[in-house]
Amino acid sequence: MARNASLSGYLEFLPAERLTELHVLDTLRHVFEVHGFSPLETRAVETVDTLLQKGEIDKEIYAISRIHEDERAGKEAKLALRFDNTVPFARYVTENAGHLAFPFRRYQIQKVWRGERPQAGRFREFSQADIDIVGDGALPFRCDVEIAIVMARALEALRIGDFTLRVNNRKLSEGFYRSIGIEDTAAVLRIVDKLEKIGPSRVAQELAETVGASAEQAQKALDLAQIRTVDSSFAAKVRELVGEDFSPLLGEGLTELSEMMSELNARVPGRAVADLSIARGLDYYTGTVIETTLHGHEDLGSICSGGRYESLASKGKRIFPGVGLSIGVTRLLSALLNSGELTASRSVPTVVYVALRSTEDWAAAQDIADQLRDRGISAEVALSAEKFGKQIRYADRRGIPFVWFTDDQGRHEVKDIRSGEQTEAHPSQWAPPAEDLNPHIIRKTEKL
Repeated sequence: MARNASLSGYLEFLPAERLTELHVLDTLRHVFEVHGFSPLETRAVETVDTLLQKGEIDKEIYAISRIHEDERAGKEAKLALRFDNTVPFARYVTENAGHLAFPFRRYQIQKVWRGERPQAGRFREFSQADIDIVGDGALPFRCDVEIAIVMARALEALRIGDFTLRVNNRKLSEGFYRSIGIEDTAAVLRIVDKLEKIGPSRVAQELAETVGASAEQAQKALDLAQIRTVDSSFAAKVRELVGEDFSPLLGEGLTELSEMMSELNARVPGRAVADLSIARGLDYYTGTVIETTLHGHEDLGSICSGGRYESLASKGKRIFPGVGLSIGVTRLLSALLNSGELTASRSVPTVVYVALRSTEDWAAAQDIADQLRDRGISAEVALSAEKFGKQIRYADRRGIPFVWFTDDQGRHEVKDIRSGEQTEAHPSQWAPPAEDLNPHIIRKTEKL
């Protein structure tokens, strides 16, 4: 991974790294599908208007144009590459609502593009893995709970190390701010969302300058953001802070977050904390908000985030509320590969390299390889009949664990080039040890 890219912000994996990425993607797919989420792929291109209406910073959007424009260019909608999977998904839902069964559950693993400054952990082209549940007109809160559980199980299945889902509810935060007399709750949420970056004193200053918060109001907003519990005890702390005269919205947020923490502790114990500093800066979130910290890689920020949105997607009078979470796959992988925490057991899927005794044996060697392939054993055949030692060294450089030999009497032997052990075998019966059948991912001292 420590290679100079010919184009900054665009990552290209070596074969072993790509196998690691595929393992991650396959694991996510499996977990999402066993929980009933359907695969979906949307187009890479959206209209600029579609992307901008959700409040994304326009300087981060890659616009698309033809090198040679024609007279039609001024009349056509301007196009751009998607910067996430959520906005295209909202457009997809509204366009296909008549063909979908609601609540609609989908997962989507695709590349996205953002024109931000490349730096460690941030790329201009990267893969995201999203899961969402969308309803027609209404969506039960239990969908928020289920999304969080599924994502926690997905991260556990990756076995990337310890992580924590940091969970909050914007109803709780907005209700609290209103209860202490601050009405511009959206602005407060955007400011509080920067707490870890700029610190409490700067947050207090911005609250005073932007929303006219008094020193007491700013302090209470900061006190709220300091509350963190591993269970539902946060609710008592909030009530103590705000008093008994609080808004119904705050009460609703307290109830929902309490239910969320109770279920997470029951189904994925030790994976969640109620963290009332989590706000999420995007305005379309309306309830549950989640960010995820990977222990030992806190500098990455959130590796998985998202939440509840009531009206991201709409069509006329129809509203499609939803809840979703997204993993920054490329960002996560780049950190774990760079640190050496994740590696592949070999750089090729090939298990067996079928050696050639003579050039005329190539067709017979292909027959042997095909018998192995028919039983799910990856095999490739040498292209020329070089000395056996040279063929073995080639297989070793490629990372292929076994070499197959056939003598002039048609007898077969297979050599494990790691141990040097060579045994009789037959292509219709021989199989490698289970751990060698496919490349697997190694996490430092632990095999995945």
